[in-house]
Amino acid sequence: MAKKKKYNKHSAVPKREFNPQNDSVRAKKYLGQHFLVDETIANDISQTLQLEGYKNVLEIGPGTGVMTKYLLEKDINLVAMELDSESVEYLINNYPNKNLQILEADFLKEDLQDYFGTEQFGITGNFPYNISTQIVFKMLEIKQQVPEFSGMFQKEVAMRICAKEGSKTYGILSVLTQAFYDAEYLFTVPPTVFNPPPKVESGVLRLRRKASLDIDCSELMLYKVVKTAFQQRRKTLRNSLKSFNLSDKIKEDAIFGQRPEQLSVAQFIALTQKLEADAISTHQ
Repeated sequence: MAKKKKYNKHSAVPKREFNPQNDSVRAKKYLGQHFLVDETIANDISQTLQLEGYKNVLEIGPGTGVMTKYLLEKDINLVAMELDSESVEYLINNYPNKNLQILEADFLKEDLQDYFGTEQFGITGNFPYNISTQIVFKMLEIKQQVPEFSGMFQKEVAMRICAKEGSKTYGILSVLTQAFYDAEYLFTVPPTVFNPPPKVESGVLRLRRKASLDIDCSELMLYKVVKTAFQQRRKTLRNSLKSFNLSDKIKEDAIFGQRPEQLSVAQFIALTQKLEADAISTHQ
């Protein structure tokens, strides 16, 4: 892994001769880059964080800063995390600001406490499609510090995150996200506002952390139950959860006659509680 770099107004940043003729950053396909070029949409996305009770914000994948400049209009401490060194150089030259820290780093590999300590921070961005679900799962690992999360995904992924039970798109990502966050699909973005344009529509969402993260069951067990159930989503839970060594008594519970997409998040939590109690009674 290349050594990460971070820059802010007070850092000893090497002097660069800025040449406007070279003032262009190429989108890299291997990084999944599609640069948003519509100022109105960029501003709209920058307004999605409600910033209640915190001032730290992490922007993932700022690219050439089309959203960054609108975020900097707010009374926040902004960290912009970008993997592309060409984009980082562009940001350094174009967005000098005492409230902006620019990091050349990979969000998926970083310990965010290096930058925020134990303080709360929101996350936003125009997320690379190829790692967007990984970004959500990492955010869930640090949910105690993230009261809000918003940004742009491939539309299909955004709708999956926000889907409710009974929907064909409802699945692992829906349940595990909504166990801890209220999810809201905000608006759709067409391919024409990007350079280069993607082949699909995009969707913007907002997640707001629930008042309590206590789900009254083991988080690891919930993850295991949800993932196992949806791996065979056409089967009833009685069949898809056989690996949990269900007792004859618990198999009679009506919930096991349902398929995973029929269960709400609350019902998945209740199901996990039943399985934990069943495991305890079986081994007594």
